[in-house]
Order: sequence, then structure tokens, then C-alpha cells
Amino acid sequence: MTITNLQQLYAKLPQAGALVKSVEDETIRRLFLQGLVASSAPMLFSSIAGRLRRTIVFILNDADEAGYFYNDLNTSVGNGVQDADIAAASLPEEGTYVPLFFPSSYRRAVKYGQKDAASEILRTEVLSKLAAMHGMEGETEPAKPLLIVTYPQAVSELVVSQSHLDERRITLRTSQQTDVTALVHRLRDLGFKEEDYVYEPGQFALRGSILDVYSFSSELPFRIDFFGNEIDTIRTFSVEDQLSKGRLNQIEIVPELVSLETDKVPFLQFVPDNALLVMRDPAFVYDTLCKTYDEGFSTQAMTERLGDATELEQAQIRQEMMRENILCRPTQFSDDVARLRVIEYGQRPSVQPQATIAFHITPQPLFHKNFNLLRQSLDDFLLRGYHLYILADSAKQQQRLKDIFDEIGADPERAGSNAQRSKITFTPVDKTLHEGFTDDDLRVCFFTDHQIFDRFHKYNLKSDRARSGKIALTMKELQEMEPGDFIVHVDFGIGKFGGLVRVPVQGKANVDGQMQYQEVIRIIYQNNDKVDVSIHSLYKISKYRSSDTGEEPRLSTLGTGAWERLKERTKKKIKDIARDLIRLYARRRHEKGYAFSPDNFMQHELEAGFLYEDTPDQLKSTQDVKADMERAQPMDRLICGDVGFGKTEVAVRAAFKAACDSKQVAVLVPTTVLAYQHYQTFKSRLKNFPVRVDYLSRARSAAQTRQVLDDLKSGKIDIIIGTHKLLGKAVQWHDLGLLIIDEEQKFGVSTKEKLRKIKTNVDTLTMSATPIPRTLQFSLMGARDMSIMRTPPPNRYPIHTELCTYGHEVIADAINFEMSRNGQVFFVNDRISNLQEIAGLIRKYVPDCRVAIGHGQMPPDELEEVIMGFINYDYDVLLSTTIVENGIDIPNANTIIINDAHHFGLSDLHQMRGRVGRSNRKAFCYLLAPPKSVLTVDARRRLEALETFSDLGSGFNLAMQDLDIRGAGNLLGSEQSGFMEDLGYETYQKILSQAVTELKNDEFSELYAADEEQGRELTGDMFVEDCAVESDLEMYFPETYVPGSSERMLLYRELDNIEREDDLDAYRKRLVDRFGPVPPEGEELMQVVVLRRIGKHLGCEKVILKQGVMTLQFVSNQNSPFYQSKIFGGIIHYVMDNPRRCNFKDINGHRLIKIASVPSVSEAVHVMKAMK
Repeated sequence: MTITNLQQLYAKLPQAGALVKSVEDETIRRLFLQGLVASSAPMLFSSIAGRLRRTIVFILNDADEAGYFYNDLNTSVGNGVQDADIAAASLPEEGTYVPLFFPSSYRRAVKYGQKDAASEILRTEVLSKLAAMHGMEGETEPAKPLLIVTYPQAVSELVVSQSHLDERRITLRTSQQTDVTALVHRLRDLGFKEEDYVYEPGQFALRGSILDVYSFSSELPFRIDFFGNEIDTIRTFSVEDQLSKGRLNQIEIVPELVSLETDKVPFLQFVPDNALLVMRDPAFVYDTLCKTYDEGFSTQAMTERLGDATELEQAQIRQEMMRENILCRPTQFSDDVARLRVIEYGQRPSVQPQATIAFHITPQPLFHKNFNLLRQSLDDFLLRGYHLYILADSAKQQQRLKDIFDEIGADPERAGSNAQRSKITFTPVDKTLHEGFTDDDLRVCFFTDHQIFDRFHKYNLKSDRARSGKIALTMKELQEMEPGDFIVHVDFGIGKFGGLVRVPVQGKANVDGQMQYQEVIRIIYQNNDKVDVSIHSLYKISKYRSSDTGEEPRLSTLGTGAWERLKERTKKKIKDIARDLIRLYARRRHEKGYAFSPDNFMQHELEAGFLYEDTPDQLKSTQDVKADMERAQPMDRLICGDVGFGKTEVAVRAAFKAACDSKQVAVLVPTTVLAYQHYQTFKSRLKNFPVRVDYLSRARSAAQTRQVLDDLKSGKIDIIIGTHKLLGKAVQWHDLGLLIIDEEQKFGVSTKEKLRKIKTNVDTLTMSATPIPRTLQFSLMGARDMSIMRTPPPNRYPIHTELCTYGHEVIADAINFEMSRNGQVFFVNDRISNLQEIAGLIRKYVPDCRVAIGHGQMPPDELEEVIMGFINYDYDVLLSTTIVENGIDIPNANTIIINDAHHFGLSDLHQMRGRVGRSNRKAFCYLLAPPKSVLTVDARRRLEALETFSDLGSGFNLAMQDLDIRGAGNLLGSEQSGFMEDLGYETYQKILSQAVTELKNDEFSELYAADEEQGRELTGDMFVEDCAVESDLEMYFPETYVPGSSERMLLYRELDNIEREDDLDAYRKRLVDRFGPVPPEGEELMQVVVLRRIGKHLGCEKVILKQGVMTLQFVSNQNSPFYQSKIFGGIIHYVMDNPRRCNFKDINGHRLIKIASVPSVSEAVHVMKAMK
């Protein structure tokens, strides 16, 4: 069942017909719809929009309400949020109307004067759609009605007048004749900037016959492909990966309108005269408009703008920031409203209407996850002959509900006396609305799944996509290499990047006598020595990254051997660690543990009642953990994931599973505060189930501790949470079945020793928040089972992040707002010395606020008391240094203010911000920093990036190298982080995986021998770290094909990391999409990937293609088991079959095969495939 079917059902409502009739009757100027509640209003209007055939403007009370209303309209367009606008632009059949959102162009409130570029796109889009309709008035085909959703702050800003907009629109359609140069000139005149690649509105790029333009009236940029002077195709493309999305026939290009110095008009004057104005509370809208107009712009916003402007500019800014020039007068608004016809909906009208239509609708009742109550009410509805529709975004949720109903039905105790009518039937619907409701006239219930499960529901606006450009750019800049950056080459050491250089190939010329060129990477070392590296060995190069960004690294000197010695030392240390891990793993493979029984219905119910939707990673981790528990071998699994990604939930499920088998569970945490916190979490999640949870830490009195210990011994406690006290001699277990260790990296050595003793045959689950880098994870894979959680939970509120300057207005505002909804505030300040002064400031401006101060230099007991007090809501504001980031989780704290934010690194800011927004309320984060003009470029970019990334874990981990570094250091002990500093982070990882490969080859070769006997085939991949390629062929992307050397570097690096055939195909498609057909030297380059992969599989350490001869160099260890393997046998066969082409050589202990007449890479690939 889709939501469109519901619309058709709803359009049959008698009141809907009455509404259409009243609208057609021109004499009725004011209409009241009584009893429209929850999401019934968007449902009603979306079902009759096609019959009304006119523009409708909805003014809701605030931005969030408008966001949900727009989301409901958008869901109902038929094909969901993403493509509604594309569908509306190109396919006349899709949907009966176009939903649009008209936001305020300021963040938060108008008075702070902070512009938001993404909102401006949406505003411009609405204006250009309205103007286009205005232009189409005489045409026969009536345009689809626009449904515009907005709110008072947005309407209070004036907009450009119609005539000014018409002068600045460029309309293009396919197969239109247009001179490209003239078009580019016109774009320049309108203020568009030319760039290599398009990332933000107001930019354009010309590459060959492809023109990319980012108009201000569209959330996605356009790619226009010319054939001569004719427009061949027009496509939209996404900013992140620059790939095409959908095709369009006609587009409007609109420049930035906000900065125009022209007469502006109120928004309602822009709307056609026959439009309908729909409001829920006209009086409230009017009051908000008056308030916005009266406040104007705050003095702080004024001083920020005036900052370092000249006198002339200051006069202009003052002129600009006069409210008469920017905001709409309330009296003017009333006059405009009088011109239009008004529909009001709600419980009672604010002004006497000329006609009223009554609806009989009740909102969905709240069940607070009480499934028995839910079941009873649904039963009642069914008995009264109502039809049930349950709306959910994912099919998985529908299934979960069905399972729960079936299980409660099947369980005679819980179904009660009515076992015979225990079947609940409902119709699932694939999209959801914001609030469910029951309609008594139609006798239907539309219930939403997020309300049944008490989940938070998030609305999507198109501006979220427009913002992604900035994010994509930030990400890209973090990965790009600019000349002068420090880079590390695995074989030569640390040098400076000298850019991409084209060099002629010695002794080779084309047929027509021209020189052949290759593109190389130049690296400059100490004493200005230069090394040119071929683009095929890009994988040996990485950007130098270390955790302290302070001092520059020393450049290596070539030819001294110092770099080699450093690598050897590191490798030896790594081998010592890896050896232990591999041994431990081998030993545990032979141990016997307890096999737990499969899930029962209580387990299902526990999992269904989770507040958020499971992320794919969370689901997978849960399944992995359960599968491990059901095996007879003891589990040893490590779960890594960012803050707030749901590790604790996995632990709760595992613990419950163990408790269901009457086994005891121990949860070990590093601090008393965390123990108490986990105790609260476990207790609240398991409160409806027959298990007993308790905790042990120094916060408990002696008597309590004794009692807990006795209960543990007699088996009365199922789950015990505690600090390292749990490992003391006094603790005796009745029957321990599962050990869960949280934040393992924080325990000392002695604790870990004690753990080893318990651990040999008890299932163990370890959790860690420091993300473990991917590559490390692979190399340690052999030693431990890992689950990595990388996806942030869906439907968490994005955290509203804002950059401000330090001032009492902002601070007092933020604290007052949070206290008004009974929440708490974190205030982070990096220096202990002025904590008291800030506390004084807060008390002065917010007198009723209870402030607590916490910092690392307080005695631990005192600090603990403060934090416990904050958890128990004895204080409103916790003013602290960065201790906030150490794992405290307080659902009631939903605002964080970070002072001197420019002093923190990205990852620290991200970790701290992750402390709020963990419940289902909107969270705020204020970054206080000096005005942007004073900051360093780097700090400004960091803060802007954070301001734009408002989602939790929004792809940040890609850029979080410093977090990764920390993770690796913790995993391998402190002396390793010293090496990481010297080698640079990525090189360290490469050496780590080399070390593991060498260990497997030498010391643990018997493990491989065992594998061979078990019939597993040995391949070259196990013995060769990577296969190097040297050649004198022309292989690169020409400058004319891919402009900009940093973009070429990124493409080369991406190509270098490709391993599978289908990835290579996808890569080729992307190139064609962005740059047009691939030139021959580019095609050759892409074949190298295949060549290297097969080479590695065949055990080649190096492949050389020179002068038409291919040389293969094999595994250097002559006694390696590789030479007894099947793979090598195949190579020998090939050589014997082609004696003329091939010959064997043995030079300085290297085994080589030379193969003649191999002129190109594709021929080389062909030969190698024949050997396999």
C-alpha cells in the first residue's frame, strides 16, 4: 500500500468535496476547517490540490512545524522527497502539485543576522517557480499548482520584485541553439564565478563541450552538454561525487538575489491574486511578525558586521541593516492578507468565518511502548469496524510490529481471556507522516510507527543537500595534496610534494617522431635532492599526518639508510605485539566454552522496543555477537564505533540473551560515573523483563557492597555492572557466562592481567569508542573478531550548530531557552583559570541558574560528586574543561556551548558535540570564537565545516585522521605512537601490514602448511605485499581532459586503490560522465590496475614493461611455500608451452621470467591471465 492510495481514499471524504465547492465560490473570503489535527491537514490538501488548481500558501507557527508539514506534503507527492522536484520539472504525469518550502534566510532568528546560503537556494527556487508561472499565464496547458509551506520569520523578510527577477533569469532547453562563449559572458555578468569544478551556488565550470552551472534556484547543479552550439543534453549532478543524476528538458538559471540593492516587496505581493492562504493561528503569525519587526537586528549582529569595514562600507552596511529595508511592516502584512482568501484550521477560529466545515478527527493516542495497551486499543478499533493503516518508512519495522502482535497473541497469558480474537490485522503503508490520527467519518486509523515506539521523527528539507557541497569540499581538501605539503614515501622517507610533472621518455618517440611523455610525481628531499615517482606507485605515497600539528617534520636525507633503520625498528616492535595476538588466537581456537540457546520471544520484544531504528551496522553486530554466543567456542569480539552509535544497545541485547539462559553477566567499566550510568541504561531498557541488574563501585556503602556480593554468589543477580572492583578477590560468581568490557583502552596493565585469567573460557565482548583504522583492523583481523559501527543512527535530531562571538546575549539566550524546557547545558572552556569568571557572568545574566564547576585538577571524589549531581539534575549548567568528552552521557543535556572553539581540533569538537542530541529532543551547539576575520584560515574552515555538518557522525570519520591515530596508538601501546610520529600515520599502517605478512611467511608458516593440507589453495596474495609496475608506455590523464593537478592526483589515488573489476567499470563510467570519452593514454592507465592485481595473485613482486619486453620478478624468499603451490606450477606450464617467447633468469637471488613482444598493458594482462 502506498501513501498515494491513502490520498485517493481521503479525497472521497465528503468534507473534501465541500471544501473544493467553497473555494470555487468567490463570495466566501474566509473559511474555517474545524477539527483538523495531527497530520490530517497536509493529507487533506495534498488529496485535493489537483482539483483546487491554484497556488496555496501555508503559514505555520514555526520552522519545525513548517518542516514537518512540508515533509508530509512531500511524502504524498508519490515518489518521495528526493526526486519530487526533478519529477515536477520533467514529467507532467507525476504528482498533482509541486510542494515547495520557503524558509527564512537567517539561521535561528532574524535578529542575529547570520545568513544561511542553503536556505537562500530554497527561497530563490520558490520565487523563480512563481515567476515562471506568472509568465505562463496565457498558455493553454495549466501549470501544476504550487503548495508553498512557510512560517512567520520567513514571510517577514522582503523579496526581490517580479520585474527585477525576470531581468536576471536565463532559460535554457534541450536542442536550443546557444553560443557557448556568449552564455559564459552572460553568466559572468550575473556574478557567477568560473572554477575548475562546481561546488557551491554561483559557480560555473567549462570543460571541453561540458558546461557545469550551479544556479541559486536549484538544490543540484546542472551539467549542460553542447554539440557545437546546440544544447545536446541537460542533467543535474550531485556535488559530492560530481556524477549525473536526472535528465531535464528545460532549466532556469538564477543568480544570487539576496545581495541586490533594489526595491523589495513583501512575499505575499509576489503570490498570484487567486492564491489561497492557509493558517493554523493567524493571531500568532501576526504577533510573531510584530515581534520580529520590533526586534530588528541585535547590536551584537551589528558590531559583527561592522567589524573591520571602512567608513563607506559601514554606511552601506547600516543602510542594509535598517529593518525598513529588509523586514515587512506588520500593517503591510495585514493589508496583503486582506487581498487574499484565507482558510483557517484548528479547534476554534480567531475571527468569525463566513463558512465552517467540521471534521471528526482525533490524534493518535500515546502508548509509550506498552504493547498490551496498544493491543487493547487496536482491538477496540477493529471491533468498532475501523480499518487500521500503520505507516512506517522501513519494511523491517512493519515486520517487527507484526511479530510482536503475533507473539502476544500466541502467548495465552498475555492475550488474556480473548484468545480467540487475538489476531490483529493491519495494512502496512510504505511512507510515514509526522503524526497519526483517526478519522471517524471514514472509519480509518492512520497510525505511525515512530509514535507507537516513541521514536523521534526527522524531516528532510532540500537545503540539506545543498549544504553537502561545502562538506564535499572540506573532505576533498583534507585528502588533496598541494605542492609544498609533506608526504611520505615508504622507501625513501619524508619529503615535500613538488607537484605533477610531465617528463619525456628516454629513447622512445611516436611514429611521427614526437617525444613520448609520462606523468610523474616529484618529491623533494633534504639538500634539494629530487625523486620522480611513477603514478603507478602512488600507493607508496601518503600525506604525512601526525597527531600534533605543531612542528614540521624533518625531511629525510637520501642514501644514508636512516629511514630504513627506523622502519626496521618499528617492524620488530610490531612483530612482538602481533606474535602474542596470533598465538592467543590459535590457543582460543581449541578452547571449549558454553553454547547459548537461540533467541526467544522476550528477546524479540526487547529489540523491537529500542528507541531508535537499528543501523545496518548495529544489526550486523548484534547478529555476529549472538551467533558467536550460540557457538561452543568462547567468543572474543571487539566492537568499535563512534560516540552515540549504539554500542551499549548491542551490549544490552547480548547481556539479556545470556541472562535468559540463567548465566550471569559482568559489565566492566573504567569509572564510577560510567558504572552508575550504564546501570541506569540497563535498568531502564530491561525494566519490563524478569532480570535483576545491580552495580558495584566505590559509590556504594559497605553494607550495600556486602549485600550485592552475597546475591552474586547465590545467583540472585543476573547482570552486574562495576569498576575494576569486580575483579577483586572478594567477588565470587555463581555461574559467569558473559563478560562485557567497555572502553577497554582505559584499563591499566594489572587489570588486564586479571582479566586474562577469567577470560580463557568465558564469552567476552569488548567495546571501544576510539575508532580503529580500517587497515589496522584488517591486519589484526586474524587475531580477533571485530565489528565496526560506522553508520550514525537514522532519525537522530541533527544538532543545530552555530558560530557566534563570545557575548552575554548569546550565552544568556542559550541557557534560558534550555532551562525553559527543563534541560541542562554543558559549557566547555579550555582554561581552568577563568572558569569562576564565566560562572559569575552566567549568574549575573541568568540569576536562577544553578552552576556546577568541574575540571581535571579537582580531587577525583569531588569531581565525581559534581558529575553525579549533574546527572541527578541538581545543576542546570556544568561548566568544565574538556572532561566532558570522556564518555559522560546525560540525555537531559541538550545544549553545549564551547568557548574558544578555534583552539580545539575537529575531532575534539566533534566528540564534544556528540555529547548532546542523544535523546529525542532538538539539540543546540554554540561555538564561541573571535570574529571570522581574525581567525586563521585553517581554524575558520574547521569551524565552518562543523557548522555545516549538523548530522551526527556525518561522514566525519573520513576526515578524522587524528582520531584514527589515537585509536591506533591505544590499540598497540604507547611506545608505538612515538614511531607513528616519526613515520607518519599511513606509512606506519603499511609497515604494520608488511610485518604481519612476514610473520605469516616465516614463523607461522606451519599455520599455512596446515591450511594447504586442509585443501585451501595458496595464492601469491599471501606472500606478496604488493606488486610494483615500471614501464615506458604513455599512461596518464592529459591536462586537457582533467584540468587541475590536485583533481588528477585524487583520480590517480582512487584508481590506485581499486581492487575489483566492477569497481574499475564504475570508475570508467564516472570519468565519462564528468569529462567525456576517455583518451587512449587514460585507457592504458586503467589497465594497470588489473595488471597489478593479477601480478599479486601470481606472486610477482614487480612487473617491468620496457622496450616491448615484460619482466616478472617473483617472491624473493627462495624457500617460501609459494614455490610448491599450484599457482607457481601454472606459471611453469605457461613458460614450457611458449619456449620462444619466455625465458627464466635468476639474478642475485631474484627469480625472473622475461616475456617478449608485449607492446601494451592490455597485452600484458592477456599474457598473465593465460598463466592463471
